[in-house]
Amino acid sequence: MFKFVLLPCLTLLATPALAGATAWQDLAPGVKARFVSADAIAADSRVRVGLELDMPKTTKTYWRIPGDAGIPPQLDFAGSEGLEGATIGWPYPEIEDEAGYREYVYHGPLVVPMELVVTDRAKGVLKVQMTLGVCSDVCIPAQASFVLPIAYAAFDPAQTTRLQIAEAEVPIAWDGPAEPVGAVTATAEGIALSGLDPAIDPASIIADVGDPAILFGAPQKSPDGNLFTLKRLGEAGAEGLVGRSVELTFMTRRGPYAVSRKIAESP
Repeated sequence: MFKFVLLPCLTLLATPALAGATAWQDLAPGVKARFVSADAIAADSRVRVGLELDMPKTTKTYWRIPGDAGIPPQLDFAGSEGLEGATIGWPYPEIEDEAGYREYVYHGPLVVPMELVVTDRAKGVLKVQMTLGVCSDVCIPAQASFVLPIAYAAFDPAQTTRLQIAEAEVPIAWDGPAEPVGAVTATAEGIALSGLDPAIDPASIIADVGDPAILFGAPQKSPDGNLFTLKRLGEAGAEGLVGRSVELTFMTRRGPYAVSRKIAESP
């Protein structure tokens, strides 16, 4: 397990370096970050941007739900001009079980694609305050600030391609011919899934009830093969789960998907 060390974090202000990208900023030894933009408005009045990390394979950062002991990512777009309503597309993460902890992480280079609504075409300045957990031998909360003017009349094909590749790794709504998951019910230890589509890799399922304090372990197949149970970590039982919505993110041969279900009482 990584050892956490709280270090003084320098907040840096990046100035634009190239069309469609900020300057790179150092977050930790061997780790740097920047923001990129497609510099074009889509038909739905949205612009595509992304956080790009240049990170060694031996270093990790965390998914939107970090897991047992990770540092949750924080991205604040409040200072942006002519832009609002950021939607972040987190690529499907690696599931890491180590020393009794379960974490959702990324290793190596990464692009996190995003969209923002354009509210004023005469402005268009992306401003982001960011905190990410970065871990190698130790873990630190790395902080940075980015400013990126969006030049809507100067479409950037290189950054658009980079963002499109990243978007292919983001879970999408299920589009198969049948429902991927049947009922989700509360159990004595957590939740149970029935009617799992054979295309889903059970080991890849991540359950999220919208509370980072409520985590679930790896799915376990029932003896009769009809259910997959996910034990609640840290605090066993169904208390507070019935009636909540749970998002199930998972991997298939066709890529990552996500579906939402309401947690019902056990029959």
